[in-house]
Amino acid sequence: VQLVESGGGSVHARGSLSLSCALSRYSSSVHCMGWLPKAPGTVHGRDAVIDSDGGTSYVDRVKGRFTISKDNAKNTVYLQMNSLKPEDTAMYYCAAAGVSCTSDGIWIHYDMEYWGKGTLVTISS
Repeated sequence: VQLVESGGGSVHARGSLSLSCALSRYSSSVHCMGWLPKAPGTVHGRDAVIDSDGGTSYVDRVKGRFTISKDNAKNTVYLQMNSLKPEDTAMYYCAAAGVSCTSDGIWIHYDMEYWGKGTLVTISS
């Protein structure tokens, strides 16, 4: 399974970006996909995740600003990022797991098995 991210870039604060993560091919072994950003000197965050049944979960700092969605026909997951802040600056990695990641809106499974190479998001003040 290969994941390829796109859509990163540089915008000013309060701007928007849309990230995409494409699976190289449909895989029945993938049950959830998520976006896990990593800023320099920090560990991976867990911004948003979506299960194959459509269940989603967001970290508090992005709720109301970011929306994760998927297009099954295109084997692609998206992250719409609005009202961006300088602290959102990071390399955004798409990752996937072979089990469902959420339960009742809570991200419970963190051990992602497949990772993309990341796309850089830079927000200037």
